[in-house]
Amino acid sequence: MTQGAGASTGDRIRSLDITRGVAVMGIFSVNVIGMAMIKIAYFYPPAFGFDALGDKLTWLANFFFIDGKLRSLFSIMFGASLMLVIDRAIRAGRSPFRAHYARMLVLMMFGLAHFFILWWGDILTHYAAVGMVVYWFKRLSARKLFIIAAIGFLVNAGMSAYFSYQGLQKYELVQSGNGTAEDVKKFKEGRARLFPDAKTIAKDKADHASIPAHFTSSVKDEGLLSPFDFGPLWLETMALMILGMAGYKSGFLTGEWDDRRYRKVAATTLGIGALVYGFFAWWAWSHNFEPPYAFGAYGGYTPLFRPVVAMGYAALAILLTRRAGPFSERLAAVGRTAFSNYIGCTIIGTFLFFGFAGASTPSYHAGRRGCSCRLSGR
Repeated sequence: MTQGAGASTGDRIRSLDITRGVAVMGIFSVNVIGMAMIKIAYFYPPAFGFDALGDKLTWLANFFFIDGKLRSLFSIMFGASLMLVIDRAIRAGRSPFRAHYARMLVLMMFGLAHFFILWWGDILTHYAAVGMVVYWFKRLSARKLFIIAAIGFLVNAGMSAYFSYQGLQKYELVQSGNGTAEDVKKFKEGRARLFPDAKTIAKDKADHASIPAHFTSSVKDEGLLSPFDFGPLWLETMALMILGMAGYKSGFLTGEWDDRRYRKVAATTLGIGALVYGFFAWWAWSHNFEPPYAFGAYGGYTPLFRPVVAMGYAALAILLTRRAGPFSERLAAVGRTAFSNYIGCTIIGTFLFFGFAGASTPSYHAGRRGCSCRLSGR
């Protein structure tokens, strides 16, 4: 008899492992940009390595299918796993508080090491810190958790859209020639910061020439609190984890719903996502990726739809792996080793692109966006 996607094996729930595996597999295709190129290229593609059509098509694929969505799915699964750890501790007669906070403290230590020794894009420290907060929502019902998450998404999306619209207004004012001298000055200064000059690139290469150099620059330039990522991302991550807790309690993420409901969720959410992300991809591209359009598409007007698509991916993953087989078992194995896969990808990426392996940064800043992403798929 085959096991369904939601079947439990010991303390494992296959649907959670499978969905987590889907999330972690796609994240590296985005993270690799932040390892192969200067940091600003991760957030604003035209800053570096974005001249060829292949670079733009790579951006399009990442933007449409992955960017923000699989991180959202990973955050959702973190919230679901949090509930699983709590339930497991209670069943074993142990303190859920101790079990959870011990796990978060260990994760935070690994995250801090990951950030200061390997890469600025660490998410583990942030997850550990947010996880310590969302633990206190554990007693709420699935419905209440969903409502709280929805409020968080709406507030975050509202703020993001407001500031993006303000930036677009100022941009159009300057472009029309109606901006003040101060507006024009700020616009030119801001634009100059987006495109690194030779001196900036040389410093960036030096900062990644060795692990000691990376550590020194991380402490000096990023600061000790940077890995915690206090700011707008906190609200979004909290809402995503709380949504994961709701998904766990409702049975959605544990594979307990019937196929019809999963098909309905997948069709609705992914259909909405395709329309929204298709429009904003066209919007940014048609305006030649000018800053207010590129940033607006990346994080200004789309945050509300990241969890929508993420839940669609979860529904689709569960639906397509209802029966145990080689493919679903491999996905589950990736999910069971998500932490190792995440750290392992960073080790491979940084030793390949940075100077950590003893070479003089031969690959850092040397490739194109398309080449870097193709490498991540191997």
